[in-house]
Amino acid sequence: MVCQVCGKNPATVHYTEIHHNKMAEVHVCSSCAEERGVKPDAKQGKFDITDLLAGMVDGMTRNDEERVGAVQCPRCGMKYSQFKETGRLGCAACYTAFQFQLRPLLRRIHGDTRHRGKMPTRDGEGATRSRQIHRLHDELQRAVEREEFEHAASIRDQIKRLESEIKTGGATDPS
Repeated sequence: MVCQVCGKNPATVHYTEIHHNKMAEVHVCSSCAEERGVKPDAKQGKFDITDLLAGMVDGMTRNDEERVGAVQCPRCGMKYSQFKETGRLGCAACYTAFQFQLRPLLRRIHGDTRHRGKMPTRDGEGATRSRQIHRLHDELQRAVEREEFEHAASIRDQIKRLESEIKTGGATDPS
């Protein structure tokens, strides 16, 4: 395909322009693209997940950014602002340090913040208890927010019972 502007060089840059609600594909050579202000990307045709994540994080409003402040990972020292720039976390502890900022992002990307796929069969019972404890922690948080403290206390007791079952490696007496 030949450049639509100069008609001489092969078209190496392809993009879509929208004028007056009408789309038009444009095929130009690299020099004509630069003249039009279009910079050919060296990574053309490659999908970079870090660019996607950084772009989604940049979508935060100014108020959200002010509320986040200078959150920093205690293990690797990475700041949340660095994650926003790169789209990469520094270590496993960053997930915990930035959990409140990452939850909405993960929910937007995956539709949920928890793994819903298959689990290994060798630790099925332990994983089931672990998921149940996680669910109870969320329920406990909602009960506290609604100031239902008696219900929250019973949930807390259920969590303690399940955690002790995991530590002992078997079921304990439910009473």
